[in-house]
This record gives sequence, C-alpha cells and structure tokens, in this order.
Amino acid sequence: MENGAVYSPTTEAAPGTGRGARSGLAAYFVLGRLPWYRRILKGLQLLLSLLAFICEEVVSECGLCGGLYFFEFVSCSAFLLSLLLLIVYCTPVHDRVDTGKVKSSDFYITLGTGCVFLLASIIFVSTHSGTSAEIAAIVFGFLASSMFLLDFVVMLCEKLRESPLRKPENNAKVEALTEPLNA
Repeated sequence: MENGAVYSPTTEAAPGTGRGARSGLAAYFVLGRLPWYRRILKGLQLLLSLLAFICEEVVSECGLCGGLYFFEFVSCSAFLLSLLLLIVYCTPVHDRVDTGKVKSSDFYITLGTGCVFLLASIIFVSTHSGTSAEIAAIVFGFLASSMFLLDFVVMLCEKLRESPLRKPENNAKVEALTEPLNA
C-alpha cells in the first residue's frame, strides 16, 4: 500500500481557524451577549462578593457567630451564583439553553441574591465585634448587594421597555364586551 493513500485522509493540508490567537478556552468565551454596563455590573458582583467572602474568612474570633456564619453562607453563595451566570452568558452554554429562561433565571437570581445579601449584611452589622476584617467584609457586602440590586433594576427597566402597554385592538369589541347580556 502506498504511504500517500494511508495518510492523506487524516492529514490536514491547511490548519483550520481553530488555531491562532483565539484558540483553546479563549475561543469559547463570548462577551457580546451582555451590554457593556451589564458586564461591568456582573463583574463587580463577582469581585465584591468574593472580597466580602475573603474578608469574612479572615475573621478569627466572633462574639455572636450567627451573623458571621449567615454572612459567610450568603457571600459564598452570591459569588458562586454570579460566577455561574457569567459562565452561562459567556460560553456556548447560552446557545444550548432558551434565551428567555436564561434572562428569567438571571432576573430572579439577581433579585433574590441582592435582597438576601443585603439582609445578611444588616444582620452582620448588628452582630460584628468591630475588627477591621469584619468592617471590610460588611462594606464589601453592602457594595455587592447594591450591585446585585442595581443590576435587577436595570433588568427591570429593560423588561418594561421591551413590553409596551397593550391597547385595545378594536373599539367595537370593547363596546360589545361592556354591554350587559340582558340588554
């Protein structure tokens, strides 16, 4: 058998577009699915919730530990949820899932996370011991919760802008519906 016949079907004459500057994992990330202001908000949510979690983990002693433990759970959960949403928006996973479901999930997860993070920050303020790590965690917690809630308000405004108020199609139909049946 001739060597050319054996190797020709598997040999690539010209490398495809998968090689070059955007190869490997970088080829799978797409940042254009979110507007620039939403990307900034999502990045700040991720960064601030991580910083709140790290500062809270540095705390070595606590008087009333319930608030600290609740803040720890919420800040870690907020970080992981914001990371998950960013992964969904920036990878091919977004193409495999219904866009409406992604937006709806983002809407409710952002609202819930922002409210619970704000509650955890308020509880932690009332139970902290006053160390610098606790104060830094509280500041990052309030900033992160405000970013989540601001992102929710932005999504709410976008949702309201997309769905205009419905107007009656035909006045005759409206009049027929408003007349009594026995008239």
